[in-house]
Amino acid sequence: MAPSALIPWLDPETIIQAAGPWALVVVCLIVFAETGLLVGFLLPGDTLLIISGLLTNTLFVFGVDIWWVCLAIGGAAFVGGEVGYLIGHKAGPRIFERKETGLFSIENVKRTNSFFERFGGFAIIIARFVPIVRTFAPVAAGVGHMDYRKYTLYNAVGALIWGVGLTFVGYLLGYVGPLAFVVQEYIDVILIGAVVLTVVPTVFHYIKSSRKAKRARAEAEAEPIEALVLSPKDFDQKLGD
Repeated sequence: MAPSALIPWLDPETIIQAAGPWALVVVCLIVFAETGLLVGFLLPGDTLLIISGLLTNTLFVFGVDIWWVCLAIGGAAFVGGEVGYLIGHKAGPRIFERKETGLFSIENVKRTNSFFERFGGFAIIIARFVPIVRTFAPVAAGVGHMDYRKYTLYNAVGALIWGVGLTFVGYLLGYVGPLAFVVQEYIDVILIGAVVLTVVPTVFHYIKSSRKAKRARAEAEAEPIEALVLSPKDFDQKLGD
């Protein structure tokens, strides 16, 4: 069984071909959802852009010039980033602040904000190239009330480099016959590897953070009990008093 048969809804080529004349609209909606909606981390981002560019070169699948494809995808990525920021700014506290563990936890927001503080606005650009992070970074920026004008600037640059850049890279691959064939033929294997590399660290982090939170709660609950138990030395001193 081919890898694409296992997860056909994640196979970029299957998605594009199934969409028919609406292919470019569907690709833009997926890019928007991955960068603007909290459920978007399940969608194929990088591979979708590369395959979109590759199929524009080899099959002219979208029916328009590559620059229109690049601009449409880049625009969808930018709008998605803006919507993600607004979600975080308006609804973020209600979504995150009451959860101690998991993907939607305040701890993940704190880690992302620390990343912002360390790398500045460039973190928004870097996040574009990291699966899952590119979904939560705009939301975390909104929750952390990052300066909106600065965020929008770096969001635009990131959308340009990621959305336009990766799509055009895929287009250029179409000129390198053997390499284009390898990418197109084995994109499913590459995709599964990317999903595994993304999911495994996420699951590991979730388990680790859950255990840490449980241990912290257990210690907090034990403190009042420990305060009531006197050591032998304290007990003798108490008797002496």
